[in-house]
Amino acid sequence: NQSVPDWDNAQGGTIFEQMLTSNKNIKGVLAANDGLGNAAISVLKKNKLNGQVPVTGQDATVQGLQNILAGDQCMTVYKAIKKEADAASALAISLAKGEKPTTATGTIKDPDSGKDVPSVLLDPQSITKANVKDVVADGFVTKAELCTADFAKLCTDNGIS
Repeated sequence: NQSVPDWDNAQGGTIFEQMLTSNKNIKGVLAANDGLGNAAISVLKKNKLNGQVPVTGQDATVQGLQNILAGDQCMTVYKAIKKEADAASALAISLAKGEKPTTATGTIKDPDSGKDVPSVLLDPQSITKANVKDVVADGFVTKAELCTADFAKLCTDNGIS
């Protein structure tokens, strides 16, 4: 259990390498994002443990999706940007008009004021090898970005065409 200052990928890799050196029995990596997950995967590769230690991430980056296709990362969390943008713009328009937002689906407690803040709560999607194609179909990444030479066969094998 270790946080990474400033979410710095290089520092995350160093921290993970120190953790792995002191304890070869690491059972999994719950990374805050795909970049930190990739930093851990780089260390695991160096120690010939990639694909043996489950690694997760978030943000559905090209690199994270490629790591999933390669079997080095189990999953990433994907939040559809268009849905987030649509929800944010609807809220902003309501507020700009002086109206009470009607698109809120729940509330979040503000940690400073303790007040419940109306919020649009969207469901994130767990992306695994079985549904990487959904992120491409959504237009978040393109096939050209994802399916570079090293990953072309993996893309085809996983229904990304």
